[in-house]
Amino acid sequence: MADVKLIGTPLCPYVRRAIIALSLKKVEYEFLQEKFGEKSELLLKSNPIYKKIPVLIHNDRPICESAIIVEYIDEVWPESGCGAILPADAYHRALHRFWSFYVDDKWFPSLFAVGKAETEEAKAEAVEQVRAGLLLLEEAFVKLSQGKAFFGGDRVAYLDIMFGSFTNWIEAVEELVSVELLDEATTPALHGWAVRFREHEAVKESMPDSGKVLEFLKILQAKWKKDAAAARN
Repeated sequence: MADVKLIGTPLCPYVRRAIIALSLKKVEYEFLQEKFGEKSELLLKSNPIYKKIPVLIHNDRPICESAIIVEYIDEVWPESGCGAILPADAYHRALHRFWSFYVDDKWFPSLFAVGKAETEEAKAEAVEQVRAGLLLLEEAFVKLSQGKAFFGGDRVAYLDIMFGSFTNWIEAVEELVSVELLDEATTPALHGWAVRFREHEAVKESMPDSGKVLEFLKILQAKWKKDAAAARN
Protein backbone atom coordinates (compact mmCIF):
# COMPACT_ATOMS: atom_id res chain seq x y z
CA MET A 1 0.00 0.00 0.00
CA ALA A 2 1.23 3.49 -0.84
CA ASP A 3 2.39 5.62 2.05
CA VAL A 4 0.31 8.81 1.94
CA LYS A 5 0.49 11.68 4.41
CA LEU A 6 -1.08 15.12 4.38
CA ILE A 7 0.37 18.06 6.31
CA GLY A 8 -2.16 20.74 7.18
CA THR A 9 -4.78 22.14 9.52
CA PRO A 10 -8.46 21.11 9.46
CA LEU A 11 -9.83 24.64 8.96
CA CYS A 12 -7.62 25.64 6.04
CA PRO A 13 -9.67 25.68 2.79
CA TYR A 14 -6.57 24.84 0.73
CA VAL A 15 -5.93 21.77 2.84
CA ARG A 16 -9.62 20.94 2.50
CA ARG A 17 -9.13 20.57 -1.26
CA ALA A 18 -6.63 17.78 -0.77
CA ILE A 19 -8.83 16.10 1.84
CA ILE A 20 -11.85 16.12 -0.50
CA ALA A 21 -9.81 14.81 -3.43
CA LEU A 22 -8.40 11.97 -1.32
CA SER A 23 -11.89 11.20 -0.04
CA LEU A 24 -13.33 11.13 -3.56
CA LYS A 25 -10.61 8.72 -4.62
CA LYS A 26 -10.99 6.67 -1.43
CA VAL A 27 -7.28 6.94 -0.71
CA GLU A 28 -6.22 6.18 2.85
CA TYR A 29 -3.79 8.67 4.35
CA GLU A 30 -2.34 9.95 7.60
CA PHE A 31 -3.20 13.53 8.56
CA LEU A 32 -0.29 15.40 10.15
CA GLN A 33 -1.77 18.44 11.85
CA GLU A 34 0.18 21.68 12.07
CA LYS A 35 -0.29 24.02 15.02
CA PHE A 36 -1.62 27.48 14.17
CA GLY A 37 1.22 30.01 14.05
CA GLU A 38 3.91 27.35 13.98
CA LYS A 39 5.76 25.51 11.23
CA SER A 40 6.95 22.00 11.93
CA GLU A 41 10.36 20.74 10.90
CA LEU A 42 8.66 18.31 8.51
CA LEU A 43 6.72 21.14 6.83
CA LEU A 44 9.85 23.28 6.40
CA LYS A 45 11.73 20.28 5.02
CA SER A 46 8.88 19.26 2.71
CA ASN A 47 8.08 22.76 1.38
CA PRO A 48 11.28 24.82 1.76
CA ILE A 49 10.29 27.30 -0.96
CA TYR A 50 6.91 28.57 0.31
CA LYS A 51 6.93 26.98 3.79
CA LYS A 52 3.16 26.59 3.84
CA ILE A 53 0.39 24.01 3.88
CA PRO A 54 -0.91 21.81 2.41
CA VAL A 55 1.81 19.32 1.56
CA LEU A 56 1.01 15.81 0.33
CA ILE A 57 3.74 13.27 0.99
CA HIS A 58 3.47 10.19 -1.20
CA ASN A 59 6.08 7.49 -0.65
CA ASP A 60 8.32 10.05 1.07
CA ARG A 61 8.09 12.50 -1.85
CA PRO A 62 6.43 15.89 -1.11
CA ILE A 63 3.95 17.59 -3.44
CA CYS A 64 3.07 21.22 -2.68
CA GLU A 65 0.31 23.72 -3.60
CA SER A 66 -3.34 22.67 -3.38
CA ALA A 67 -4.14 22.84 -7.10
CA ILE A 68 -1.10 20.74 -7.96
CA ILE A 69 -1.93 18.28 -5.19
CA VAL A 70 -5.49 17.76 -6.45
CA GLU A 71 -4.26 17.15 -10.00
CA TYR A 72 -1.56 14.80 -8.70
CA ILE A 73 -4.13 12.77 -6.77
CA ASP A 74 -6.27 12.57 -9.90
CA GLU A 75 -3.37 11.33 -12.01
CA VAL A 76 -1.91 8.84 -9.52
CA TRP A 77 -5.26 7.22 -8.67
CA PRO A 78 -7.16 7.62 -11.98
CA GLU A 79 -9.59 4.73 -11.57
CA SER A 80 -10.14 4.92 -7.82
CA GLY A 81 -13.33 6.06 -6.14
CA CYS A 82 -15.29 8.52 -8.26
CA GLY A 83 -13.05 8.25 -11.33
CA ALA A 84 -11.47 11.32 -12.92
CA ILE A 85 -11.62 14.65 -11.12
CA LEU A 86 -10.52 16.75 -14.07
CA PRO A 87 -12.95 16.78 -17.02
CA ALA A 88 -12.09 14.53 -19.96
CA ASP A 89 -12.71 17.29 -22.49
CA ALA A 90 -9.68 19.58 -22.94
CA TYR A 91 -11.77 22.76 -23.21
CA HIS A 92 -13.72 21.98 -20.05
CA ARG A 93 -10.46 21.18 -18.25
CA ALA A 94 -9.17 24.60 -19.29
CA LEU A 95 -12.35 26.30 -18.00
CA HIS A 96 -12.15 24.49 -14.67
CA ARG A 97 -8.53 25.57 -14.29
CA PHE A 98 -9.30 29.14 -15.33
CA TRP A 99 -12.11 29.61 -12.83
CA SER A 100 -10.09 27.90 -10.10
CA PHE A 101 -7.31 30.41 -10.70
CA TYR A 102 -9.88 33.22 -10.56
CA VAL A 103 -11.15 31.97 -7.19
CA ASP A 104 -7.65 31.99 -5.73
CA ASP A 105 -6.35 35.13 -7.42
CA LYS A 106 -9.37 37.45 -7.23
CA TRP A 107 -12.38 36.11 -5.39
CA PHE A 108 -11.04 34.66 -2.13
CA PRO A 109 -8.81 37.70 -1.46
CA SER A 110 -11.94 39.87 -1.70
CA LEU A 111 -13.72 37.58 0.80
CA PHE A 112 -10.77 37.95 3.18
CA ALA A 113 -10.88 41.70 2.66
CA VAL A 114 -14.43 41.78 4.09
CA GLY A 115 -13.16 40.47 7.40
CA LYS A 116 -10.06 42.69 7.37
CA ALA A 117 -11.92 45.93 6.55
CA GLU A 118 -11.33 48.63 9.18
CA THR A 119 -14.12 50.98 8.05
CA GLU A 120 -17.72 50.53 6.92
CA GLU A 121 -16.76 51.98 3.55
CA ALA A 122 -13.97 49.45 3.07
CA LYS A 123 -16.26 46.63 4.16
CA ALA A 124 -19.00 47.71 1.74
CA GLU A 125 -16.52 47.85 -1.12
CA ALA A 126 -15.16 44.38 -0.33
CA VAL A 127 -18.69 42.96 -0.02
CA GLU A 128 -19.56 44.29 -3.47
CA GLN A 129 -16.43 42.68 -4.91
CA VAL A 130 -17.39 39.34 -3.37
CA ARG A 131 -20.93 39.57 -4.72
CA ALA A 132 -19.71 40.57 -8.18
CA GLY A 133 -17.42 37.55 -8.16
CA LEU A 134 -20.24 35.25 -7.10
CA LEU A 135 -22.34 36.50 -10.02
CA LEU A 136 -19.50 35.58 -12.38
CA LEU A 137 -19.23 32.16 -10.77
CA GLU A 138 -23.01 31.74 -11.06
CA GLU A 139 -22.67 32.24 -14.83
CA ALA A 140 -19.75 29.81 -14.94
CA PHE A 141 -21.77 27.22 -13.03
CA VAL A 142 -24.73 27.47 -15.39
CA LYS A 143 -22.42 27.03 -18.37
CA LEU A 144 -20.32 24.18 -17.01
CA SER A 145 -23.01 22.21 -15.17
CA GLN A 146 -25.38 22.20 -18.17
CA GLY A 147 -28.38 21.98 -15.87
CA LYS A 148 -26.91 19.27 -13.64
CA ALA A 149 -25.90 19.21 -9.99
CA PHE A 150 -22.23 20.21 -10.05
CA PHE A 151 -19.64 22.14 -12.01
CA GLY A 152 -18.60 18.69 -13.21
CA GLY A 153 -22.14 17.84 -14.31
CA ASP A 154 -23.41 14.74 -12.54
CA ARG A 155 -20.34 14.46 -10.32
CA VAL A 156 -18.02 16.53 -8.18
CA ALA A 157 -15.10 17.63 -10.33
CA TYR A 158 -12.07 19.92 -10.17
CA LEU A 159 -13.78 23.31 -9.86
CA ASP A 160 -16.30 21.92 -7.38
CA ILE A 161 -13.40 21.02 -5.11
CA MET A 162 -11.42 24.20 -5.69
CA PHE A 163 -14.32 26.58 -5.03
CA GLY A 164 -16.35 24.34 -2.74
CA SER A 165 -13.62 24.27 -0.12
CA PHE A 166 -14.56 27.90 0.66
CA THR A 167 -18.31 27.42 1.20
CA ASN A 168 -18.12 27.24 5.00
CA TRP A 169 -15.81 30.28 4.95
CA ILE A 170 -18.53 32.21 3.12
CA GLU A 171 -20.99 31.38 5.90
CA ALA A 172 -18.45 32.33 8.56
CA VAL A 173 -17.73 35.72 6.98
CA GLU A 174 -21.48 36.35 6.62
CA GLU A 175 -21.87 35.76 10.35
CA LEU A 176 -18.73 37.70 11.26
CA VAL A 177 -19.78 40.96 9.59
CA SER A 178 -23.59 40.47 9.42
CA VAL A 179 -23.96 40.45 5.63
CA GLU A 180 -25.53 38.08 3.14
CA LEU A 181 -23.21 37.00 0.34
CA LEU A 182 -24.31 33.72 -1.21
CA ASP A 183 -28.09 34.08 -1.21
CA GLU A 184 -30.75 32.15 -3.07
CA ALA A 185 -32.38 35.24 -4.58
CA THR A 186 -29.25 36.63 -6.27
CA THR A 187 -27.34 33.46 -7.13
CA PRO A 188 -29.91 30.65 -7.04
CA ALA A 189 -27.91 28.12 -9.05
CA LEU A 190 -24.75 28.64 -7.01
CA HIS A 191 -26.70 28.59 -3.74
CA GLY A 192 -28.24 25.22 -4.62
CA TRP A 193 -24.85 23.89 -5.72
CA ALA A 194 -23.26 24.87 -2.39
CA VAL A 195 -25.93 22.91 -0.48
CA ARG A 196 -25.49 19.83 -2.67
CA PHE A 197 -21.71 20.02 -2.54
CA ARG A 198 -21.59 20.09 1.25
CA GLU A 199 -24.02 17.16 1.45
CA HIS A 200 -21.90 15.01 -0.87
CA GLU A 201 -20.60 11.89 0.88
CA ALA A 202 -16.96 12.77 0.16
CA VAL A 203 -17.41 16.24 1.67
CA LYS A 204 -19.91 16.30 4.53
CA GLU A 205 -18.04 14.13 7.03
CA SER A 206 -14.79 16.07 6.74
CA MET A 207 -15.98 19.64 6.16
CA PRO A 208 -15.50 21.66 9.37
CA ASP A 209 -18.54 23.36 10.83
CA SER A 210 -18.82 27.03 9.86
CA GLY A 211 -19.01 27.86 13.58
CA LYS A 212 -15.45 26.58 14.04
CA VAL A 213 -14.35 28.61 11.04
CA LEU A 214 -16.05 31.65 12.58
CA GLU A 215 -14.12 31.19 15.82
CA PHE A 216 -10.89 31.00 13.83
CA LEU A 217 -11.85 34.09 11.82
CA LYS A 218 -12.41 36.04 15.03
CA ILE A 219 -8.87 35.14 16.10
CA LEU A 220 -7.56 36.26 12.71
CA GLN A 221 -9.60 39.47 12.84
CA ALA A 222 -8.15 40.36 16.24
CA LYS A 223 -4.67 39.76 14.85
CA TRP A 224 -5.37 41.90 11.78
CA LYS A 225 -6.59 44.76 13.96
CA LYS A 226 -3.54 44.49 16.20
CA ASP A 227 -1.19 44.45 13.20
CA ALA A 228 -2.98 47.43 11.60
CA ALA A 229 -2.77 49.41 14.83
CA ALA A 230 0.94 48.63 15.15
CA ALA A 231 1.55 49.71 11.57
CA ARG A 232 -0.05 53.11 12.27
CA ASN A 233 2.13 53.76 15.30
